[in-house]
Amino acid sequence: MEENYPGDEIFDRIETLCEQGEAHLENGQTRTALQKFKKAFKLLPAPQKSYPTGTWLLTMMGDIHFSMEKYSAAFQRFRDALEFPEGSSSPFIQLRLGQAALETNELALAKEHLQLAVDAEGLKIFDDENPKYLQFLESKTN
Repeated sequence: MEENYPGDEIFDRIETLCEQGEAHLENGQTRTALQKFKKAFKLLPAPQKSYPTGTWLLTMMGDIHFSMEKYSAAFQRFRDALEFPEGSSSPFIQLRLGQAALETNELALAKEHLQLAVDAEGLKIFDDENPKYLQFLESKTN
């Protein structure tokens, strides 16, 4: 085992907090879920950016903020997620980042990230989303 490895007990605690967060989400307790995910994120050993779990946690937190219409907080979480493993290649992260950017009037960033989401997944990525996001992108690419 590596000398700097923090130990399975830390990751077991993170996993437990994530499971609790997901259970709270399923029960509609978004604020409590958000707190569990934040607590789990804080437990990630340094350097946090080396753990894919960090990407997932930031995505969960960002999506909760987005669903609560806290777009600035959502934007920050998704922007942070880009710097974590596989964050920049995630169409969902690009989509939500673009949507949050649009909601915070960051139009150039909105266009950039919505286009990256479409480039990765095609227009189907908008199937379950408010049509205004696709309409915005179409208005900027025509």
